[in-house]
Parts: sequence; structure tokens; C-alpha cells
Amino acid sequence: MNKSRLESFSDGVISVSLTLMLYQIQLPAEFTWSGLWKEAHNFFGYVLSFIYVGIYWNNHHHLFQMVRGINGRIMWANLNLLFWLTMIPITTTWAGKSGLLALPTALYAGVLFMCALSYWILERVIIASEGGHSVLASTLGKDLKGKISLPVYALAIVVSFYSTVAAFSIFTAMAALWFLPDSRIEKYMAQQDGKQP
Repeated sequence: MNKSRLESFSDGVISVSLTLMLYQIQLPAEFTWSGLWKEAHNFFGYVLSFIYVGIYWNNHHHLFQMVRGINGRIMWANLNLLFWLTMIPITTTWAGKSGLLALPTALYAGVLFMCALSYWILERVIIASEGGHSVLASTLGKDLKGKISLPVYALAIVVSFYSTVAAFSIFTAMAALWFLPDSRIEKYMAQQDGKQP
């Protein structure tokens, strides 16, 4: 099956998620620096979540540049990922409105864990469809970043109940780790572009 419809649908869902987060930002009740400061945690949460959704959109785009075709399993795995990405705006808002309390922060960490797990599952389903010797399988290799992410997000869930500052430090570090797309895919795509007349 052609992958373009899946990519277009995914782009649409991701763009709606980003828009929903924007609508959840509360304007400061006071027109002062202190009023602005009181909403700083909400703005920080929005920026961090925007970056996370952007990272997934960017990596999703790069991933599907290497996919030859799709099937029903890939479509369902992709929908699973999109479901968890649409949960980011909800947990961002709840964590922000709570003032970054433990339970909402743990739930936010849980959603990030499920996003990472869903993306990993999507990669595995695509590799299973295209074969263990496919270009994608050889390009991803051992996928160290993917394997590191799951236990780190699981740790962040636990850490949230002891220190939400430490949990958000973990979220920020993981966003920095994933900020740039997979260099192996970028290198492969550059090689392919060089081969084209």
C-alpha cells in the first residue's frame, strides 16, 4: 500500500496536537512581571511538550523516508503512536494547572514513556514487514537511543513522586538527546539524494 496517506494523516493529527497545546496556555491574570512569573511553569511545559511533539514528527518523517510500503499492522502501530502523542496536550495542561505536582508529573512521564514505546514498536513492525536485512534494519542497527529511552522514562515516573524538578530535568535531557533526527537515516538519505540525477 502507498504510504503517502498515512504520512498525511499523521501530519494532520500531530499539527492538531500542537494547536491544542497552544490553546491551553493561560494568559497571566496580572500585567506585571510577577504575574508572568506565576505562569512560567505553564509556558515551560508548553515549550517542552511542543519540542517533544516536534521531535516525534521529525523522526516520524525521517523514518517513513526509508519505508517502501505499508500494511495493516504498520497502520495500527502508527495509530497507537498517534494516540499517545495526542495525550501530550492533556497531561501538559494537567501538570501545568497543578503547579507541577507529583501525580500529574508522573502521568506526563507515563505518556512520554508510552510515546517512546509506541515509536519503538512502530520501528519493529516496519522492520518485521520489510525484513531483517532491509535498509531500515541495517540503518537503525542496535538503536541505542531507543533502548535507553524506555528505562529512563520509567525512572522519571518514579522520580516524579520524589522530585518533580528532577523529573522535568530528565524530560529536558531526553528532549536534548532526541532533538536532532537519527544521523544514520540523515546520512542514508543524503547518499540517496546524491545518487539521483
